Amino acid sequence: MINDKEAIRQAVYEIVRTIPFGRATSYGAIAKAIGHPNLSRLVGKIMSTCESATNNMPAHRVVNSQGILSGREAFGSDQEMQRLLEAEGITVVNNHRIQSWKTVFWNPLEEINL
Repeated sequence: MINDKEAIRQAVYEIVRTIPFGRATSYGAIAKAIGHPNLSRLVGKIMSTCESATNNMPAHRVVNSQGILSGREAFGSDQEMQRLLEAEGITVVNNHRIQSWKTVFWNPLEEINL
């Protein structure tokens, strides 16, 4: 389990950078993968401040546990996160929810060796 704040941030970044094109995961799934299942809000905070465009960070692939684009305000416009996901072939319906969430969902605990 990682305890240092900077180490947690780097662990989150490492996982986010491995999310495949056309897939998405949740804040909670990332929190579980780094050994802190109760820190999903911290993962969200890290994503909202990561400056994804300048850091080559696919933060748009991280949403809440229901597949809702809850972090979209961090992208500068209400539609940018949706636009980025749709450019990867992910369908977002009118309530800012990923369609077929269970199919699109990528679980880092099952997909990568941590």
